[in-house]
Amino acid sequence: QVQLVESGGGLVQAGGSLRLSCAASGRTFSRYAMGWFRQAPGKEREFVAAISRSGITTYYADSVKGRFTISRDNAKNTVYLQMNSLKPEDTAIYYCAADLIFGRVAASEYDYWGQGTQVTVSS
Repeated sequence: QVQLVESGGGLVQAGGSLRLSCAASGRTFSRYAMGWFRQAPGKEREFVAAISRSGITTYYADSVKGRFTISRDNAKNTVYLQMNSLKPEDTAIYYCAADLIFGRVAASEYDYWGQGTQVTVSS
């Protein structure tokens, strides 16, 4: 079992940057591909980015490609989401999630979830 805790959210102006972290418990972190999702008020949870178990392969939603970067440090049991050139439409609660299979974009496919961290981008 994996427990996930996100941090790093906050309020930022449009064009600014934030770095989210997701710390995982347990010694099985490297067995899981990791993903970031977000959910804005009144909207469904949507895929943002995913990273393979080794960290070599990444995959992004078109809406964040070129602005966001996902990475991981298996020695620290942590996955990151660097968010640059933020836009008001990026405002949402951001969640990290763990999945035994890399590259899936449906939230229902992921096995474990964090509690989320709020990101608010002002115009």
